[in-house]
Amino acid sequence: MLRVLFAGSPECAVPALEALAARHRIVAVLTNPPAPAGRSGAPVPTPVALAARALMDSGLIGADVPVLTPDKINDATREQILATGPDCMACFAYGKIFGPKTLALFPKGSYNVHPSLLPRWRGCAPVPAAILAGDDETGVTVQKMALEMDSGDILAQIRFPLDGTEYADELLGRAAREGAALLADVLDSVENGTARGSPQDHARATFCSMLRKEDGIIDWNRDAKAVSATVRAFHPWPGAHTRAESGGPDGPGSTLIIHRAHVVPGGAAGGREGSAAAPGTVLGVDKKEGILVQTGNGVIALETLQWRTKKILDWKSFMNGSRDFAGSVLGNKGQAT
Repeated sequence: MLRVLFAGSPECAVPALEALAARHRIVAVLTNPPAPAGRSGAPVPTPVALAARALMDSGLIGADVPVLTPDKINDATREQILATGPDCMACFAYGKIFGPKTLALFPKGSYNVHPSLLPRWRGCAPVPAAILAGDDETGVTVQKMALEMDSGDILAQIRFPLDGTEYADELLGRAAREGAALLADVLDSVENGTARGSPQDHARATFCSMLRKEDGIIDWNRDAKAVSATVRAFHPWPGAHTRAESGGPDGPGSTLIIHRAHVVPGGAAGGREGSAAAPGTVLGVDKKEGILVQTGNGVIALETLQWRTKKILDWKSFMNGSRDFAGSVLGNKGQAT
């Protein structure tokens, strides 16, 4: 049984912590500091911190295991880590880069779960990147951590196909579940001395960057497939969003968030091959598909959406409350979001 420091912060990292707690000894948890949340702005611990407390209550993690929440890893933090006597570090979405002084604390190495098929999509947003690029497959990788981000030797990898309908949260959930088991298996092999890594082909590496709110702005001049990818890649954050010229609760320019949408086969309802309307025009509704919107090439159907200041609605409920929405035009026209 290895002595493991687990590093992670968001909900997707929780299955990995739980899997390791069942098979190895967690001696410390490293996570981001509590962050303001909700209307009150009160600091809330990360999902990993909350999961660690729950595992302590269940007895899978010792009640005296420290949950470290530094703003940055400095000498004091490294001394706290060293005092726990870890053999290795296991990481999933911690959110900070580890330098050589920190990596040197773990005699049996440091291992990271990355939700992509490395060396493709190194960086902090690989799931949206795979969706936006229209990749026909993705997966999850366990790599030995190196100083250059996501460049370490690959110890295990799982591949799964994409059919162009996946949403980022669902895909990340699958990667989290499968990656948790894969990470536990890798640490088992580290413990028994059978772990073998394969160097990445650095010439084939592709990269993705941190998501920004403006990434979710829908460009209706793009084709329907690309608009659909925007909706799916940025759900739930930053959320695909646009502006409406009319019909919104805040008047012209009200922000509309699109949660679910799909490409309409054949261009539009009834088998028509699209419309001469300008991109972003709300063509009307189809009882089977939803709210039809013209793109630069093809038609997309909005299934679930909301005005920024209102609740999420299915398309029928939305249209009941926005009867002048049909015929309006969506688009940002350079306005800030």
